[in-house]
Amino acid sequence: MIRVTFKGRIHSDKVGFDLNNMFIKTDLHTHSELSFDGKDTVDDLLEKASFVGLDAIAITDHDEIDASLEAEKKSSRYNIIAIPGMEVTSDVGHILAIGVREYIEKGLSFEKTVDKIRELGGIAIIPHPFQKTRHGVGAKISKERLSKVDGIEVYNSRLLTGWGNRRARRFAEINGIAMTGGSDAHIAEMVGSAGVTVQVEENTVDGIVKAIRGGETEVWGSRTPMGITISQGASGVNRVVKSKMKMGMKK
Repeated sequence: MIRVTFKGRIHSDKVGFDLNNMFIKTDLHTHSELSFDGKDTVDDLLEKASFVGLDAIAITDHDEIDASLEAEKKSSRYNIIAIPGMEVTSDVGHILAIGVREYIEKGLSFEKTVDKIRELGGIAIIPHPFQKTRHGVGAKISKERLSKVDGIEVYNSRLLTGWGNRRARRFAEINGIAMTGGSDAHIAEMVGSAGVTVQVEENTVDGIVKAIRGGETEVWGSRTPMGITISQGASGVNRVVKSKMKMGMKK
């Protein structure tokens, strides 16, 4: 298993991490059974996150926030920080809303979605930005529009060739955007496969959000086994088909 680690954007007036502050290791992109293509419970995800040594986890279900809020309430049982959030489907693709505690309507424009996330105190991070088949927004908007976000997911562990991750990293570097990583786990087994380490002034959700917004991150991760990536995709398609069939039967 190949594991990668690299530093994200560092402000020019800072040499590196301040050793007087705390380091938080977190997976910013995971899914529970509340996502149409997810499988496991909130407790399953929290337990795995704690087991693999994460300090924090964000459950970012597709256009759902209830599991994330549940995780925040239960997090102390697992000695971990649960960062509230969701993966919002904008009119051009997916956007991670990290640090929000309110549902954000899907289908809004890219700019309105980003603005709403910020109004709620969160940060807007673009996952798998250049992967069209996974609803990456980079295929539908200009580079200038894309550069206005708070962060770019430059390592998503559900990769096939790694091309998308490399392109995302180059874009973030060129545009001076904070870099993040996430497992994009749809089963508890893969939680912690990728993520980001940040240095925080306070060991809280707000502290983590502030640190990521500041841009000092260390991204790390390893590839999700190909078999799991393929099976997760197939399971997601099956659930969508079954859901549409049920809706059709009700009409």
